[in-house]
Amino acid sequence: MKVASRAYGILLQLLQNLGKVDRTLDDIFEEHLQNFNRQHQQATRLQKEFNNYIRCIRAVQTASKTLMEAITEVYESGWSGHDLLYVQAQNLEMLWQDFSHKLGDQVLIPLNTYTNQFPEVRKKIEKRGRKLVDYDSQRHSFQNLQSNAAKRRDDVKVTKGREQLEEAKRTYEVLNSELHDELPALYDSRVLFYVNNLQTLFSAEQLFHSESHKVYGELEAITDKLANECQRGSYSKKSIMNNISPAASPNATLNSHNGKPAEPTDTVQS
Repeated sequence: MKVASRAYGILLQLLQNLGKVDRTLDDIFEEHLQNFNRQHQQATRLQKEFNNYIRCIRAVQTASKTLMEAITEVYESGWSGHDLLYVQAQNLEMLWQDFSHKLGDQVLIPLNTYTNQFPEVRKKIEKRGRKLVDYDSQRHSFQNLQSNAAKRRDDVKVTKGREQLEEAKRTYEVLNSELHDELPALYDSRVLFYVNNLQTLFSAEQLFHSESHKVYGELEAITDKLANECQRGSYSKKSIMNNISPAASPNATLNSHNGKPAEPTDTVQS
């Protein structure tokens, strides 16, 4: 029975699409549906692109960490600002961690929650479509039944057909009414959601770039100081060797009066 009803529903839809049979139309619902489809498409794209963005951020975070590890390795312990450079490298790593965490917890998770609404609403829309086909099917069946019953005077079938029609109509109208409330409410909710979501994103971006700018400023100052000291020859091997005094030897000490080596002093033994 269900298979036959489903087959009739498919045939009815085909005839409706060809304009052979009338259908129940709801222009207001069609407008809500267009808004829903556009809203769903845009949210899905944003979710996809933001997931890709976070993957890239985490990749750059890892690359930044390994780069700074290599820099602190080549920046020798005897160079000016070595300890400060290490501290700033740690600060930069913490900034990346905080930035990545905020994007995931405060932007992506709410975006996923927002986007996850659409499949459930889509199922309800599709169910409404099926119930609309059932309603139109029962309506056409009842019209045919009335025509035939007028000739055969079969009041029982007419009564049963009317009950089935009323049940199909009631089921359809309940779903239709719910969606007439839910779809515009969902569509209107997009504004406040995107305001909060984008504000969080842009605030996290601004804070990260502002603080990392300060860190890189400190790193630049460290290398500027090293450059100045290097220009003065502080780190050249020759300069370092010239600053080392030879070890004084008693036999090499010159007499301050005649420039000759000092004579050894006799030791008086008791």
